[in-house]
Amino acid sequence: MKHKMVKAKDLPEFDAAEYMDSDEAIAEYLTLVLAENDGALLATALGDIARARGMSQIAESTGLAREALYKALRPGSQPRFDTVHKVCAALGVRLVAETA
Repeated sequence: MKHKMVKAKDLPEFDAAEYMDSDEAIAEYLTLVLAENDGALLATALGDIARARGMSQIAESTGLAREALYKALRPGSQPRFDTVHKVCAALGVRLVAETA
């Protein structure tokens, strides 16, 4: 049996926002991301969740401009803690510390 090589450019683009369909899915996603200790990854995850919930709604709830929110939560960004806190509050989630 001959295997066909699949090129990365031919794969469909993955969008985590499509899977954020419940509070439980969101909490599980954030828990996994937080375990990575990567601020930029957290910003990206919050952006995924905000897009799933509606970026305009989250922007309104946080008091931030929608464009500023997209910029703060884009992949590789390093948002300020107060921005992360506002977004989490708007999403109805909280970050929790536990012993290592």
